[in-house]
Amino acid sequence: MIDIVRVLRETTMGRAEHHPTLTSTNDRAAECAAQGVKDLPLLVVAEEQTAGRGRGVKRWWTGRGELVFSLLVDAKTVAAGETRSPLVALATAVAIADAVAPLLPNRKLGLRWPNDVVVDGKKLAGILVEVLPDRRHIIGIGVNTNNTSADAPQELRDVVATIRDLAGREQDQTDILIKLLHCLEQRYSQLQSDAKSVAAGADQLCQQRGQMVTLQWDDRKVAGRCRGIAADGSLLLETPTGVEAFCSGTVLPG
Repeated sequence: MIDIVRVLRETTMGRAEHHPTLTSTNDRAAECAAQGVKDLPLLVVAEEQTAGRGRGVKRWWTGRGELVFSLLVDAKTVAAGETRSPLVALATAVAIADAVAPLLPNRKLGLRWPNDVVVDGKKLAGILVEVLPDRRHIIGIGVNTNNTSADAPQELRDVVATIRDLAGREQDQTDILIKLLHCLEQRYSQLQSDAKSVAAGADQLCQQRGQMVTLQWDDRKVAGRCRGIAADGSLLLETPTGVEAFCSGTVLPG
């Protein structure tokens, strides 16, 4: 159970909500935005999420014990007027890696562009960034903390990882959430002062480098060898016509 009073006391959240069950923390954050909430950042945490959304039409599997939350932040917090949207998700991914690394010593943490954190090649966390018309951002985060891959759908069991499984014990969710919020604040501050260093950090963690990748971009599919992440957060693919940069798109499985 999340100690929301402690979270408010030990972080810079302007407002926080804790729900036993929600369909989607991002949807609840959007409702709060529509209602004109002013005390930002807003944190929405749910013990259970029944209809989480991933990018595009993907569903977000939420196992019992997963840490699921969304942040509603203003545009200034994520330097939205100065950076392209990939950098917000990438800064979030780097912050998650920062926060969980001490819990997973001797494990290889990385990210998969544009929005996954992986450990030993398996998905540990997912991110969904949604931008409102006024440029406020809703940042949805799911981290596999106290859930277990044994409870995942059969098709996911070999591709997801959880801290509980890897560390061999359950974690204090409040401790992890507070650490995550501190790391997110640091990385978002870095977006304002030195966005290129955020991209460089993401590039160092990029697990797709050197791999053949197929990207769905609008109505186009592009295949190429990944050459890392550019200074603006774009994915670099070496194609038959040269290296191309993609600031959005979906990496197809395969």
